[in-house]
Amino acid sequence: MKKILTDAVAVGNATARALAFQTRYPEAYLYDKSYWKTVFIGGDYRWLKDGGEGGLNLDARTLFFYIATVNTPAVAAKMVGKGSQYGLNGQDKAGNYLDGSKNYKLNIPANVPAKDFWSVVIYDPQTRSQLQTGQPFPGKNNKRDDLVVNNDGSVDLYFGPKAPKGKEKNWIQTIPGKGWFALLRLYGPLEPWFDKTWKPGEFELMQ
Repeated sequence: MKKILTDAVAVGNATARALAFQTRYPEAYLYDKSYWKTVFIGGDYRWLKDGGEGGLNLDARTLFFYIATVNTPAVAAKMVGKGSQYGLNGQDKAGNYLDGSKNYKLNIPANVPAKDFWSVVIYDPQTRSQLQTGQPFPGKNNKRDDLVVNNDGSVDLYFGPKAPKGKEKNWIQTIPGKGWFALLRLYGPLEPWFDKTWKPGEFELMQ
């Protein structure tokens, strides 16, 4: 029985990881030809199908709780200018998992639909806690950090073991040999987030 339960833990963990980082649910993806996903498949914080008539979507529930620990109706609800919204991404533009040994660039287009502020934070896919690096915070926040802004109003964020020369203010450190994933947070999300007329860029592998 101990062996059966030990194996079950490993299978359950692997299943949850697959659901979170390579989900087969088309509705999990926020945009066409993009790897940005929602953490609330179905838009219901209870993960009910058709208001409950279709039962409980256990896969969607597992996806959420593998990433997060606290659930609230507000995160799944459309509240323009209030609360927060999230985008999850653990893959580059080609669909490969993000590798802490490599260097990436992520463009955050101008006019981010966040009334209060936005942030990008990276996490350890094994612990789902913030990635432990030599930086105080494994992320960037447009209110806290003095980010370099492009002429068109967009912001390029850089990820890798070492900062690209001249890009230190926009650099988030990663750990060689360890994967990672990112959460984009919008605080006070505005209509362009909900109607998807604004979208973040994809993670681009840099040579």
